[in-house]
Amino acid sequence: MYHIDFNKPNHVHFIGIGGISMSGLAEILLERGFTVSGSDAHESELTKMLERNGAQVFYGQKAENIIEGIDVVVYTAAIHPDNPEYMAAEAKGIPMLSRADFLGQIMRNYKESIAVAGTHGKTTTTSMVTQILMDAQADPTVTVGGMLDVIGGNIRVGGDKLFVMEACEYTNSFLSFFPTIEIILNIEADHLDFFKDLDDIRNSFREFTKLLPEDGTLIINSDIENYQEICEGLSCKVVPVGSDPEKSHYSAANVTFGATACATYDLYKDGVKIDTVTLGVPGMHNVYNSLAAIAAAEEVGISLEDIKKGLLSYSGTHRRFEKKGELNGVTIIDDYAHHPQEIEATLSTAKNYPHRDVWCVFQPHTYTRTKSLFDEFAQALSMADHVILADIYAARETDTLGISSQMLAEKIASLGTDAYFLPTFDEIEKFILEKCIHGDLLITMGAGDIVKVGENLLSK
Repeated sequence: MYHIDFNKPNHVHFIGIGGISMSGLAEILLERGFTVSGSDAHESELTKMLERNGAQVFYGQKAENIIEGIDVVVYTAAIHPDNPEYMAAEAKGIPMLSRADFLGQIMRNYKESIAVAGTHGKTTTTSMVTQILMDAQADPTVTVGGMLDVIGGNIRVGGDKLFVMEACEYTNSFLSFFPTIEIILNIEADHLDFFKDLDDIRNSFREFTKLLPEDGTLIINSDIENYQEICEGLSCKVVPVGSDPEKSHYSAANVTFGATACATYDLYKDGVKIDTVTLGVPGMHNVYNSLAAIAAAEEVGISLEDIKKGLLSYSGTHRRFEKKGELNGVTIIDDYAHHPQEIEATLSTAKNYPHRDVWCVFQPHTYTRTKSLFDEFAQALSMADHVILADIYAARETDTLGISSQMLAEKIASLGTDAYFLPTFDEIEKFILEKCIHGDLLITMGAGDIVKVGENLLSK
């Protein structure tokens, strides 16, 4: 495989340079003195930013974009072998790397690389670690799956000591990485359009842990069922964190919630209380996310005092229990939750947030996920006082698998929760204006474009 060396800058070409992840990787290379070219379908703010920083960007993907002097070509999963640039690069014998492989190569240029993995909680925990490192002036390079205010986006180019990244298990892309520190937050059934079952997912996470060097560190949630199986036989350091002080290096006790559902808890290390921690984000799930962030920050030499300051100043990532505003006394929150366990965590958080009734406007994400976790979705959503379901967001899928939001609404209603299916955002917005009253908490929820409902209401 072709190796990227920061000490030997060369010419890298990106097919699909305008994407949020690819543009970020291109930005890192530009900062390191590389020659960068790339192509995308249309001009955008990201491509214009790259051009201002010295990249050569072609609009439209054509064979002639593979110009003389290119040393390696990077492509996204959306690029297929019949792409004209792909074929031209192949014909010229230019080395080619997938985005995941390229990201793995970038990681090898840093002294410490922290990869945050898990079925959910990755973006928040990556952001928590980033906030801690930023507040401690550790100058990290960061790539995260959400927009984070402290770094002004989803990418930050810092020094060559620390690299922090969100590591997704989908299509096993995280097996292309070279971390020195791994965090595994949870392992649940998800992405069943790719994985066979939960055992298949667990096996992938097991393979992920094998990427760690002997002097590396695995931070793992000890509440994962039979978590020892995931780290059995590893030669690296293993740091369990979780709810049980008997089997966790870091654990939390005596958790209380403030007026906006942000937690304060006693931090235990090897069963002994060492301090009290207050978070700047709401929810019990973030207590456990913060334990993983604490362990990671400790591994790279950040003091507990600086860790506590970072956790308190971290106020959240966009689309993670993000307050969008108020309308006629109704508080509107938006959240990215699209898996039953994430929904449960978000609605549990809502219970500790000021409210009269909780309204959840949920947009299921993909037919595969909705069908495979149908009962779990219904059970989790039934925690709200009222549920409004939008049409399923198909994403990459075309087969409905015989499943629909109407069916999910009927199942939720059968559990005793007020539930409605309204196919269009216009209908949903009109219904909300008629039904929600002063003091209610409205949560738009899902990984698609359901956020527009709250934003449209607030613009009226």
